[in-house]
Amino acid sequence: MSGVLVTDWLQAKGGAENVFEALTQAFPDADRLCLWNDSDGRFDGVAETVLAETPLRHHKAAALPLMPAVWRNLPSSDADWILCASHLFAHHARFAGPARHAPKLVYAHTPARYLWAPDLDPRGAGSVARAGAAVLKPIDRHRASEAVAIAANSHFVADRIRESWNRDAVVIHPPVDVYRFAGPLPLLSPADGAVVKRLPQEYLLGVSRFVSYKRLERVIDAGAATGMPVVLAGGGPDEAELRRYARARSVDATFVLLPSQELLAWLYRRAWALVFPSVEDFGIVPIEAMASGTPVITGAVGGQSESVVDGVSGVIVRDWTPESLVDAVARVGQISPAASMARAVEFDQSVFLNAIRAWIGVTVGIAVAA
Repeated sequence: MSGVLVTDWLQAKGGAENVFEALTQAFPDADRLCLWNDSDGRFDGVAETVLAETPLRHHKAAALPLMPAVWRNLPSSDADWILCASHLFAHHARFAGPARHAPKLVYAHTPARYLWAPDLDPRGAGSVARAGAAVLKPIDRHRASEAVAIAANSHFVADRIRESWNRDAVVIHPPVDVYRFAGPLPLLSPADGAVVKRLPQEYLLGVSRFVSYKRLERVIDAGAATGMPVVLAGGGPDEAELRRYARARSVDATFVLLPSQELLAWLYRRAWALVFPSVEDFGIVPIEAMASGTPVITGAVGGQSESVVDGVSGVIVRDWTPESLVDAVARVGQISPAASMARAVEFDQSVFLNAIRAWIGVTVGIAVAA
């Protein structure tokens, strides 16, 4: 039986792209389709929709109103099953031809946060976005009802699927390249090596895009509460504001902009702890840190709290008061690097591949070779 893999769009980097790459590995004979492919050669041979032929391919917000109609008018396909990896509207997919009646499965990164969780995604918080959500929500829920089965990337997202789409979902955590961070540290370029030499001997690490909903100011708060230096790795529009905040709190903060994967491995390995205040649908960064033997301090709400085990691979804080942060930073010092690594292995790519093949096989009634 032949299948087709569908996703919203493809870029060079991203968690959704990592999942799509793993799905391609799991089902190498399946056709593949996305709205547009801007992956700079990472994904070859992926068919694109008509939106790829327009200037809208580089403007997601502008293209969004057209996406539902595009997904409902896909070309003919002979696929016997469809798997949609969706974080926006990919689960709306409908093909012409024999695949029109093929069973459709959905791997949900999340129901569209623009629509269903504007408190977690400021892009959906404006009056125009909310008005659009009122129109799109019933359509989105109806399209989700077409799936014969849904898998969520975390229990946190499974709960959102139940609330948003009125559907139950199994949980299959997304793949993480654990052994890339658990193995020997990679060689560094001269420029990256110079960055490592300038790092404080001990520091609290934050890794994220520099945007408001990632809450990186709480990493700085942890540094202020404990007197420890802070390293923030990433990049984005809030860089200047974060620098001002660190100065105002008299925190020794080092900013590492857009680190390479090699440099990131060193940043994880040398940190006292990763402080991860963001509320994530799943959260790959904490697992990368744990794979490096570095414990994680994170909140109790979000998918990341499912991977971090309090007292084993990190500390779960119920609030972000100075007292809680001082206690958390002290407690992570008692955590074994080996225990953090062992927890990370439970989310390795091989675990995902076995789970997704088994789920598709049972749901569609096919034998999927490992």
